[in-house]
Amino acid sequence: MSTVKTYAIIGGTSGMGFALAQQLVARGDRVLIGGRSPEKAEAAAQKLGPLATARTVDARERASIAAFFEGSGPLAGLFTPGSVNHSVSFREDSQEAAEAVFKAKFWGQYWTVHAALPHLAPDAAVVLMSGAASVRPIGAPAYAACNAAVEGLARALALELAPIRVNCVSPGTIDSELWRNKPPEVFKAVGQMWEKLTLNRRFGTVAEAAGAALFLLDNGNMSGSTIYVDGGYTLR
Repeated sequence: MSTVKTYAIIGGTSGMGFALAQQLVARGDRVLIGGRSPEKAEAAAQKLGPLATARTVDARERASIAAFFEGSGPLAGLFTPGSVNHSVSFREDSQEAAEAVFKAKFWGQYWTVHAALPHLAPDAAVVLMSGAASVRPIGAPAYAACNAAVEGLARALALELAPIRVNCVSPGTIDSELWRNKPPEVFKAVGQMWEKLTLNRRFGTVAEAAGAALFLLDNGNMSGSTIYVDGGYTLR
């Protein structure tokens, strides 16, 4: 009889994080999910059922991250699907906007792993999240650089934290709430552009991206790697 494991997902109340939580719960594992909105966190936990626990957390604040992990161990894995939207060119960028990208996506994941360490099982797996702009930027240098930095962080942490495994999932544009909440004309325009830039000519799904994260959590021979779930975007 297999032992029930517990996984933590910061950003687990929607999108890829919630899709991964669904996949983990479906196979009988427990999940600790976190998000900034108490209402969204509670609603997500209700949908997931009795194997899910929800806590509010702001990945931009170290004290909030530390409180999220209190009493949570031992954790078999951690997923940190940090998403930001930043499409400003270098000439137009401001210090506040450019640095906010790193604070939310890079430093948020960096300090999340740091706070999680005492609560991770010795053979735990950590999955960070970057984005395909790390390899193929289209403008927005701060955003591209941030994603590349997350992938570098995964490699460096894999070396320092072994035998804990650290990997990274790098999605392209995903059909998620992040884009669905944009004005319809923006969503349509992005979809048309993405069709031209990919091999499969469509958005990815949250289930596909979450499936890649699940693979990295489970595969004991993967460490220091980045998987691009981008429909071939980085090849074009």
